[in-house]
Amino acid sequence: MSAGDPPAPLPGARLLFSLDPAVSYLNHGSFGAVPIGVQRVQQRLRDEIEANPHKFHTQGMLDRVIHTRRHIAAFLGADPDGSALVPNTTSAISLVLQSVRLGPTDEVLLTDHGYGSVGLATRRQCRRVGATARTVALPLGASDTEVISRVRSALRPGKTKLLIIDQIASSTAAIFPVREIAAAAREHEIPILVDAAHVPGMLPVDVSAIGADFWVGNLHKWAFAPRGTALLAVAPAWRRRMEPLVVSWEQEQGFPLSVEYQGTLDYTPWLAAPTGLFTLRTLGWEEVRRHNAALVAYGQRVVGAALGLTPADLPQPATPETAMRVLPLPAGLATTGPEAIALRTLISDKLATETAVNAWGGRGLLRLSAQIYNRPEEYDRLAERLPPLLAGLQR
Repeated sequence: MSAGDPPAPLPGARLLFSLDPAVSYLNHGSFGAVPIGVQRVQQRLRDEIEANPHKFHTQGMLDRVIHTRRHIAAFLGADPDGSALVPNTTSAISLVLQSVRLGPTDEVLLTDHGYGSVGLATRRQCRRVGATARTVALPLGASDTEVISRVRSALRPGKTKLLIIDQIASSTAAIFPVREIAAAAREHEIPILVDAAHVPGMLPVDVSAIGADFWVGNLHKWAFAPRGTALLAVAPAWRRRMEPLVVSWEQEQGFPLSVEYQGTLDYTPWLAAPTGLFTLRTLGWEEVRRHNAALVAYGQRVVGAALGLTPADLPQPATPETAMRVLPLPAGLATTGPEAIALRTLISDKLATETAVNAWGGRGLLRLSAQIYNRPEEYDRLAERLPPLLAGLQR
């Protein structure tokens, strides 16, 4: 296979999913796609609940949750006794912001690559207590050295009470050196929260080795779990201070059970998640990662060329293993959030293709994902049909 060729499809991979064959689903990064086998396991769990709801919730359910948490934590290299299953990264961010207990003179430091809801949650918590949310700009394509330098310079010892940074940024697909950034924050005793929403299943990770105070990743994006499955890992110094957003019957047990147990919450996504990891391992995780990374690189290349972009115009990730890449859209398109949503919807409706479109830094970015159910011809088709669509918007 030459550098410009797409990877060979994994045999039978498309049959594992129930996606509409009439739609090119190039947006795995937003909501994932659950394999049929995992769907069936979750349905069997739902059937078990409805056969005897009282028995399910009162006889051994918590033990099953703990077992699942240990399985997932082992996959991610996290301490199972210092981790909690949570519905998603967004809920974990709010939990951490509440537990850090900001004061009126404190600030939270974000980057301009951060996920939108993370910024909303941070600013709301800051408004409640009179704290400040501040953003450091990190150029797209900046080297690890420059990123570390910019973040280090932005820290204000004694004032910065929390640093929030992505491991893989959703809007830009940038990968940041979180281990080195955590070390820099630790020099000033500033806690760091790593938003790793896209990491589980996409990149190999050893959470404990990162050294973050808080790390959270979704399993329902790249690890084939049902939606509503994420893991929050918390450093030992913070575990006694973690306060759940909703108090329920395991409150006195402390973290993690006080966070995990929420009464009649639907626990089936968590309990089915190990089947997603089993699916990933059965397929061969290294092979899945290789395929996805090569395919999205091909997609970025062919769509970028169709839009008149040179290789130098295409942002490259810090590691080639990523399964998401972005392309700058023509100037003037999707420069605001509402415009980005409108263009994403237009591409969906007119081209029967699901992508992610984000406004970032005054420019629209088209984000492509690749998963084992995708085929090179889907990116070829987008490359052929997208330029005329965009040209019509620029008239």
